[in-house]
Amino acid sequence: MGVRDEQKQATRERVLEAARDLFNDVGYEETTIRAIAERAAVSVGSVFTTFASKAEVLSHVMERRLDDLYLEFDRVLPYLRGATADRLCSIFAIHYEFETRRVKLFLAHIAASYSPSLDPGVKPYGRNQRLTDMLCDVLAEGVKRGEVRADLDRQLAIDVLKAVYAWNYRMAASAGGKGDAAAMSAAMERQILAIAEGWRPR
Repeated sequence: MGVRDEQKQATRERVLEAARDLFNDVGYEETTIRAIAERAAVSVGSVFTTFASKAEVLSHVMERRLDDLYLEFDRVLPYLRGATADRLCSIFAIHYEFETRRVKLFLAHIAASYSPSLDPGVKPYGRNQRLTDMLCDVLAEGVKRGEVRADLDRQLAIDVLKAVYAWNYRMAASAGGKGDAAAMSAAMERQILAIAEGWRPR
């Protein structure tokens, strides 16, 4: 990597860190590219040289946070026990515990994902393939264990689970961005148990 590439990478890192903090502190809508540039100590032009838009910055901020989350999952997943619903509850509880550390940032991600002006190059909420694969594996294991119907539309079930997961952030939003991971996990557990009634073998 040449000096120019190193400088570009350093600028990118500063922009992402500054944006992450601003999105979490003041919110997505209130954060401007100029504010990100000032916090990162770079020019506005440097931000636009690296990213096409504020939405793209947010998308990259969220992507890089997933590395830490999935290190946790790699450690925990081999030890998950219990019925299919219990395993799903554990997965989402880990997500809530992680995301409520910077709950305003995750609320910004959800809000931007539902914006009609979302940039085509931005990965919105719900498109996380690793989470999708993880949930699919749990449901497939549930089929093998006789706890889940073999004819279940797994992708539809996963879409419903993700939608419910996002819905529970309304509690954090109504509390002014203060996320209670335990309360959201408890709500998700009740919802998963209700959903599980629909996938039981008949």
